[in-house]
Amino acid sequence: MVLPFFFDSAKLCPMKFSLLVLAAPHSRQASMSALKFAKAALESGNEIYRVFFYQDGIHNGSELQSPPQDEVNFHQEWQQLSQQHNIDLVVCIAAALKRGIVDQAEAERYEKPASNISAPFELSGLGQLLEAQIQSDQLITFA
Repeated sequence: MVLPFFFDSAKLCPMKFSLLVLAAPHSRQASMSALKFAKAALESGNEIYRVFFYQDGIHNGSELQSPPQDEVNFHQEWQQLSQQHNIDLVVCIAAALKRGIVDQAEAERYEKPASNISAPFELSGLGQLLEAQIQSDQLITFA
């Protein structure tokens, strides 16, 4: 996949993307498409500033995913991509709490027996999505 570059004073400048993932892993193609786009963008010399998981997309952050060995473990794939390229993985806290996705702090706050999300995924609000849109050349939605 070849991705666009901005043209600036006779030189090519890489683009800075942020991604918005709205679908749960394994329910639609959105998670796979977002992951493939991110990898292709990085291989093309572009940057991924942040991946924001919203609505059912928050399930990408769940550590409890246990897909069969011949299927993609989206949680692990996003973790590896984040660690290799220093990408923010932000899970909308309001959407996550409604769907039972909590980090250790929220598990304690709501007196839950366990957490199911960990670094590099972080729970945060919609302000992080707005900030990603401001800081990026393009925000691309995968629904």
